[in-house]
Amino acid sequence: MTYAIIDILDKDKIDFSEIFQTSEETLRESIDGTEFVIKYDLRPSFISNGSVTPNQELTHAEVLELMSTEVWTNEIIIEL
Repeated sequence: MTYAIIDILDKDKIDFSEIFQTSEETLRESIDGTEFVIKYDLRPSFISNGSVTPNQELTHAEVLELMSTEVWTNEIIIEL
């Protein structure tokens, strides 16, 4: 499985039939809304043909690490 971080401006270029997410509603966006992540087994044509250039391509372990950063996850403060 490969995970790609894509610029939000390229969202309309995504062919959802080529990735595991099924629609825009299922995409995970960064907290600031500038990027989103997609996952796939076979490299999608929109990346292969240069229509979309990922900011990063990551393994599962790498994306888990990235998703735990403040760029992708809001800090939850629990007051006791």
